[in-house]
Amino acid sequence: MTTTWFITGTSAGFGRLLTERLLARGDRVAATLRRPEALDGLRAEHGDRLWTARLDVTDTERVRRVVDDAFEALGTIDVVVNNAGHGLLASAEEASDEQIRRVVDTNLFGSIHVIRAALPHLRAQGSGHILQVSTAGGQTTYPGLGYYHASKWGIEGFCETVAREIAPFGLALTIVEPGATPTRFGSSLDTAPPLPAYENTPAAETRQAFLGGSFPVPNSAEKIAEAMIDLVDSGGAPLRLPLGPDTYEDVRAALVGRLAEHEAHQDVARSVAATTAG
Repeated sequence: MTTTWFITGTSAGFGRLLTERLLARGDRVAATLRRPEALDGLRAEHGDRLWTARLDVTDTERVRRVVDDAFEALGTIDVVVNNAGHGLLASAEEASDEQIRRVVDTNLFGSIHVIRAALPHLRAQGSGHILQVSTAGGQTTYPGLGYYHASKWGIEGFCETVAREIAPFGLALTIVEPGATPTRFGSSLDTAPPLPAYENTPAAETRQAFLGGSFPVPNSAEKIAEAMIDLVDSGGAPLRLPLGPDTYEDVRAALVGRLAEHEAHQDVARSVAATTAG
């Protein structure tokens, strides 16, 4: 059975891998990216099973037009993959206003706009599965990546809410959380000039690990792409899909720590409840 996918950010990384594997097995793909010519080879090989459009997800009006055009051209779209992303490596003081806007506009607002544009079409057809590509950093944090985390924690909160809103329509949403993977993410990270005050701090350690190539990268991009495809094929729709031993361990540690801190404040939390006069 042929499945039709809409995928953002298909020039490289998970988006490109998904596109290649899906076309190779006979699926149809609406692939969006900032430079459509990057997929000319795939288009020549797979013909009209590959539909492409130029898209920067920070352009809200363009997002609406491209999503509408994709549904019009392909009819039913079974899976929407929000994959386009942007990374920023800088402490809170180091990043520029423009850098902050770019990471939030891409990872948070861009993803929101794609989902909002797709939902009327998915509701009308009565089926569909949204895969929101997040990261372990959507549930945990690393010093020096605060603005990236802000965008990813934000989109996870939005998606968790939307998943509950759209369930009555027969629609599903899964937040995919890959761990560190040898894609172009690390090499394409936006950075800011380091402030001397942050030397020998955790933020500097993270910067040095990323830029020096010592940050652990334990996962296979190919296996992560296959796991996403397998999830759709299985018909399953968990709210979150952690992918990678680092994701599993880091997120688990973050959740356990938050729960312990939460429980430690149980008494004070309950102490502020309003009381009724006897």
